[in-house]
Parts: sequence; structure tokens; C-alpha cells
Amino acid sequence: MRQFITRSIFTIAAIAITSLALVPIASARGEHQTSVTTTTIPVKGGEFFFKLSSKLIAKPGKVTFVFKNVGHVTHDFKINGKRTPLIQPGKTARLVVAFKKKGKFSYLCTVPGHAAAGMKGVFTVR
Repeated sequence: MRQFITRSIFTIAAIAITSLALVPIASARGEHQTSVTTTTIPVKGGEFFFKLSSKLIAKPGKVTFVFKNVGHVTHDFKINGKRTPLIQPGKTARLVVAFKKKGKFSYLCTVPGHAAAGMKGVFTVR
């Protein structure tokens, strides 16, 4: 009986050591890792336009839109259900948006009349 218990302990220890040795191999291959890509996109907005440094990202992920109001009146930036507060001329705001799927997402200024005057566009997630 004693010999059986000793063999069992050695067998369990060998399995545990082998399992631990495989973890770094899986990590080196990128398995079991979930990293989220964050892209920063500068956005300039004024009367009555938006200029994004890029209007697309290659795959779903987080995007930080850095909106600078280069106009003479207040503006905001809205996309995918999120928006900045109203931003005074010369000021900047950051808006982090998580895109979880591919598609086309409209953006606009929510100040009445501004989107109709041209402050709108489409952002693409491939």
C-alpha cells in the first residue's frame, strides 16, 4: 500500500510539472491571451466639418477619438451611442469607443443644425 501511495504522489507531481512547463509555450504562441487593440484617432471639427486622421480601422477594437474644436462656436462629437460634452473653441476632449463588430458607424455633431450643415460622416470597422 505504501508503495502504491508513493507511486501515486510521484505520478501526480510529474503531471503537475509537465502542465506548468506547457503554460509558457502556449503563452509564447499567443494562446490564452486576450489583448485589445486601442487606436488613437485625432479629430478636428469646426464650422461645419469633421476631419478624422483615419476613417477606418482594420478590425474591431477600442478607439480613442481625440476631438479638437478648431471652430468658433461649441461642437461635440458623437459615434456609436457615445458623445463628448459640448466643447468650447480651441478645447479638446477624448472619447473612448469600443467597436465589437465590423460595420459602418455614423458620427456627427449633435448641436441642432450642425450635422445638416456638414458635421457628419461614416467610420468603418473592417
